[in-house]
Amino acid sequence: MDVDFGNTGTRTGEVVTLEFPVNRYPKTAAHIQNAINKGESAVCTIDRDGAEENREDSLRGIPTKKGFDRDEWPMAMCEEGGTGADIEYISPSDNRGAGSWVGNALEDYPDGTRVEFVFE
Repeated sequence: MDVDFGNTGTRTGEVVTLEFPVNRYPKTAAHIQNAINKGESAVCTIDRDGAEENREDSLRGIPTKKGFDRDEWPMAMCEEGGTGADIEYISPSDNRGAGSWVGNALEDYPDGTRVEFVFE
């Protein structure tokens, strides 16, 4: 698995590094990188319980588009997500594959873990 968590501690203030697979999910990677370049945080604080509300807040007023998903950064599972998230239309296979990959990579980390996304 191409995950480099660097320091895997989860004490307050520590940040885990997640190396995102750009080659596998290029559209999602480009969106995240663009959002970070526009000022969004590269760090996600895991908050799974807030994901549904964050998704509703971030996608409110953004129309659906046939054949595309609305990808948000910061992701809905991030405490930093929600209102004001950067939204791009992404192919469903890229977006959902990336979401599944991130979810699997972070499944053993508790809410409150801070994760910095870096790119290969």
